[in-house]
Amino acid sequence: MPNIVAYVIALYIRLSTEDSRTESMSIESQRQMLHCYVDQMEDIGNAKVLEFVDNGYSGTNFERPAMQKLLELVRAGQINCIIVKDFSRFGRNSIEVGYFMEKVFPVYGIRFISVNEGFDSKNHPGETGGLNVAFMYLLAEFYSRDLSVKSKSAKLIKMNKGEYQSKQCLYGYQKGADGRLEPDPETAPVIRLIFDLALEGKTSTQISKVLLERGICTPGEYRALKEHKKYDISRCCGIWQSSSIGRIVSDERYAGTYIIGKRRVTEVGSTHVRLKDESEWIKIPDHHPALVSKEVFDQVQKTYRRYTSPNHRPRDYVLRGKVYCGCCRHAMTYHHAVKEFCCRYTRASEKAPCFHLTIPEQELEVMLYQMIEQQAQLILNVDNLNVIGSLEMNSAKLLELEKEVDSLKEKKVRLYEQMLTHELSLIEYKRKKAGIDGTLSHLEETAASLRTEINEMQMGEKEKEARVKLAHEISDAGKLTTELTSVLIERVFVFPRNELEVIWKVKDFFS
Repeated sequence: MPNIVAYVIALYIRLSTEDSRTESMSIESQRQMLHCYVDQMEDIGNAKVLEFVDNGYSGTNFERPAMQKLLELVRAGQINCIIVKDFSRFGRNSIEVGYFMEKVFPVYGIRFISVNEGFDSKNHPGETGGLNVAFMYLLAEFYSRDLSVKSKSAKLIKMNKGEYQSKQCLYGYQKGADGRLEPDPETAPVIRLIFDLALEGKTSTQISKVLLERGICTPGEYRALKEHKKYDISRCCGIWQSSSIGRIVSDERYAGTYIIGKRRVTEVGSTHVRLKDESEWIKIPDHHPALVSKEVFDQVQKTYRRYTSPNHRPRDYVLRGKVYCGCCRHAMTYHHAVKEFCCRYTRASEKAPCFHLTIPEQELEVMLYQMIEQQAQLILNVDNLNVIGSLEMNSAKLLELEKEVDSLKEKKVRLYEQMLTHELSLIEYKRKKAGIDGTLSHLEETAASLRTEINEMQMGEKEKEARVKLAHEISDAGKLTTELTSVLIERVFVFPRNELEVIWKVKDFFS
């Protein structure tokens, strides 16, 4: 029996932070409404129902995990119908929602239903619901923008008063009973130590080494200990990074100055932010207890060495962004002058297995190309004659089956004509037609099954052709190129003694 593809209904449920205050908007409320609607759909038989839930995401953009999974299935042709509570659940951006309603869904033959608005695209063939639907989009978008402006204004008022605080405290501080910042007895001494060492003229690497020797855990490790489970400390190794130390010694908040409003969101609903000019920052001196004096802070700004390159331009090289340390799993730094990769993460710890780990660029490229070229030669030597023969044989079988099906359909037409001209009685016509239908059904099922098998084999042939083409390109290149790296390599992990672990992008190529 061939596989029968079920009619697939996608129920999309979204709840933003603001919506959570309204009971009717809850996840369970939306779920119950949508399932009840599906149960009452008389024109759908045994449908497969999938749920996609985004909890705590804004509707002003489509960067939502469940929405992205849904759209992937849409593009793969695996969704027949999408049902939402109302248009605002799907999205509050009129341009993006309109694009999917007018361009994407019609192309993929997807039926879109909004329960509250009583909208069903099945009732609007060739159109998208007209002015009423467009007006609903705009209302949803204007509501979201108005809410964002009001929320931003309220925060700005609190910021200017020095009242607004982010949920996470600055390392070295904790929130007091009144919600204000106060020194954290565990981490405040660490901040003072860092400033003292910087004042002595020590570099970030030297400061990191002192902190490691004293067993002082990094800010990420400290927050993880305080049950902030989201922090991934698997790669910390107890080593403070130069960037972390540099940020601390240049942060004026440690001198008691309240600073907020440094970044702005690029657009309503977006998660992208950009740094504002320092003149636009909100600064309130003597806002909270200082961990270091203003004099010490200013002196450190003069003496602390920061390595900057104002004319720095990104350099292009074959393995750019691909090479990582196999021991600490951090990206390896590329030194253009000496043409080599090195692990700088553990330079403060001589006991680390990747301390001063380096590998020449040319040596790494040669090793990788040898691995790729060896696989390419294996693919070029594979004999595909048996697979091609079975594909041709199945195609011939399908052609014969289709001829038999066409012949039986013509026989049914002749039987019907004989009944109309009274050459056959109605009883005799039904008896002979039932026999033909039984045979026809069996042949059509067999043909459908064979057609599926042929499609799979043809798909396999296309993939093999692509693999052979890629193998030829590798062989012709003669060395590792940027193009080959981009297509084949996800990451390269380098271990001591130049041992490699490669994460391939095209896994089938190396199977």
